[in-house]
Amino acid sequence: MRRNILFIVLLFAALTALSALQKPIFLLWYAELVADAEWSELLGVISNGISLDMTMAGYVCAVPILLILLSIWYPHKLWGKVCRGWLYTASVIVAICFSVNLGLYEYWRFPLDGSIVQYIATPAEAMASVTPQLFFIQTVVAVVYGAMLIVVVREIAKILLTEHRERLYLKVVWSVVVLIVAGLDFLAIRGGVSTAVANVSKAYFSDNIALNHAAVNPTFSFISSLSAGDDLSRYDYFDAEQCDKQFEALTLGCGQSGVELLSEKRPNIVMIIAESLGRSTMDEVVGGELVAPKLNSYKREGAWFENMIASSFRTDRGVLATLSGVCAQPTMSLMKYPQKASKLPSIAEALHSVGYNTAYIHGGDLNFTDMASYLYATGFERLVDIKNLKFDAPTSKWGYADDVMADYFIDYIEGLSGSDTPYFAVWQTLSSHEPFDVPIEVFEDKMLNSMHFADSCIGRVIESLKSSGEWDRTLVVVIADHAYLYPYGISASAVERHRIPMLWLGGALKEAGVVDCYCSQTDLAATLLSQLGVDKSRFTMSRDIFDSGLAKFGYYTFNNGFGVVDSSGKTIYDCTTESVISEENEAEKVTVGKTMLQSTYKIIKQL
Repeated sequence: MRRNILFIVLLFAALTALSALQKPIFLLWYAELVADAEWSELLGVISNGISLDMTMAGYVCAVPILLILLSIWYPHKLWGKVCRGWLYTASVIVAICFSVNLGLYEYWRFPLDGSIVQYIATPAEAMASVTPQLFFIQTVVAVVYGAMLIVVVREIAKILLTEHRERLYLKVVWSVVVLIVAGLDFLAIRGGVSTAVANVSKAYFSDNIALNHAAVNPTFSFISSLSAGDDLSRYDYFDAEQCDKQFEALTLGCGQSGVELLSEKRPNIVMIIAESLGRSTMDEVVGGELVAPKLNSYKREGAWFENMIASSFRTDRGVLATLSGVCAQPTMSLMKYPQKASKLPSIAEALHSVGYNTAYIHGGDLNFTDMASYLYATGFERLVDIKNLKFDAPTSKWGYADDVMADYFIDYIEGLSGSDTPYFAVWQTLSSHEPFDVPIEVFEDKMLNSMHFADSCIGRVIESLKSSGEWDRTLVVVIADHAYLYPYGISASAVERHRIPMLWLGGALKEAGVVDCYCSQTDLAATLLSQLGVDKSRFTMSRDIFDSGLAKFGYYTFNNGFGVVDSSGKTIYDCTTESVISEENEAEKVTVGKTMLQSTYKIIKQL
């Protein structure tokens, strides 16, 4: 039995050390994000992350400890086979989590968590963001690291004995010893003897968020987020009555729009939801040439919303924010819960109730993240996606390119022209999404090049509408679903990461102008319906931008955190550590953000 105790000690130490090895690899992989860190901070990644590494080692060792205890009373070689099988399986899981975290962090900027499960149901679309080069590298990392784990645990497992025969009193003694070892292993799993159990925030130690993320064990982050589920009460900061009062003060206003933008009572409405087209990319100039010249030129022709803030960083959350006016959630995607998402209000449903025809056009697969069920349930009469389209044109990983879909969308709208029935037609673009494969090459940077292509395709639709006889009774709304991490290296929590364009154009618009106040993507629904004189009472989280009784601010969420920004500054709050990352007028904005976050989950619970 001494050999078995030695086996557990060596196994725990080896697993902890190999988990710690992930951290310098991560730091080298993302060296540009930690270039300003001191050596003490880099070493702090390992020292502060070791607790979660030990927790994961404890989880893996729990099964061998149980098998050793069984082998004392029921000796059999089967226990050794089961133990090795478990260790090999665990090694594969840890290696996959490590390599996936290493690759996805470039796009997500937070440690691997359960949100990836939301996209596994449609693997082709989920993999579309990953370039062949990155997939190859990730596979190599997983294979090499997994092989190293398997070799190490296989050699250590040679020490294990499961067919020993002991006298009764020795069985009792060794059982007590193994139970003591199990107790120590439980302490490792728990994260020590303090009141705070193992959690992701235990690895946080720096104001450089990338260092904190490097310290987090990705397998622990993934498993713990799954076990946490979607606790809809996790953000209860205030008692219910106080939160309701604060929420009403933020959202009720005077109930009337102080501005009349439209000359038509029931204009045709064309909405273009531009994939990933953030302000930082739209405003970029390369070699004297604008990345998005079309949208920049249209700013002078329509109502331009200078300080529009996206609700989140993913399409599924951005679409809900745009169409249903519901704030995004930091750790879940409401669209992945059709039984709740189907009960949301939506612009389509509100317009359909006053006589509009409604349609949603997309060149990709609308079943991705359960979007189709949400769209059908919330008022869209017709959905068109890749399953309905047969073009003599190649498809990208996501579907038909924006130039192909722009032509289709133009033809579709022309088919609606001349009718006395107004329409609400939405086109969701897709070419400006990783891996940014587009049929032009204007800029060397692939991402900026794809944004330029998307801009040109949006311009093609608008120019076609301008030349049609329907322009005078048409309102065009261009808004992004979310922004992209640009300039490269900015934090996923930064305000710049969440600034997006919103532009209203068309002959149905009375006059051009700039709207300077800060506002949120969720505010589009209430603002548009107010301009149309359509009931907006169900949109409890959406605020009319032109309501003079409402405070003007932008609110957004990122992975387990939120930001609030207005003309006086910004405050960014990390819910993992319950601390402010960046602040200006901190106390007031933290209260606003907590109120919006708690109210979001209250509304979701009531659906």
